Amino acid sequence: MSASAPTSLRLRGSSLWALIAPPTVWATHFLFCYVFAAIHCAKTGPVGSLANVRIAVAVATVVALFIVVACGRVARAQSRIEGDPPPHQESTHEDRVRFLAFSTLLLAGLSFVAIVFTALPAFMFADCT
Repeated sequence: MSASAPTSLRLRGSSLWALIAPPTVWATHFLFCYVFAAIHCAKTGPVGSLANVRIAVAVATVVALFIVVACGRVARAQSRIEGDPPPHQESTHEDRVRFLAFSTLLLAGLSFVAIVFTALPAFMFADCT
């Protein structure tokens, strides 16, 4: 193994973790919102107010969006590393990092939209019915 292999493996591992972070944050946010609302509505009944749910969902949404935006900013920075201009047809380390970074950026955008749409029902409904 060459001296640059550990760095290459470390960069690849961090890129893969960054790739799965935005969808994982969305899934966690989705579960939290719907489980919290379900437990709250089961305790208060069908005419229970959603004020506490709105506050919890708002806080969870802000935190989730912050994490997804941070992942997107890191991915954007990684996708702009120096190298050959597109199309990236060679199998170089830089091309792989740019591909994973661009994929992460797209997943971050999709996760951002999904988080917003997950939070919308908490603000649109007045009670648990």
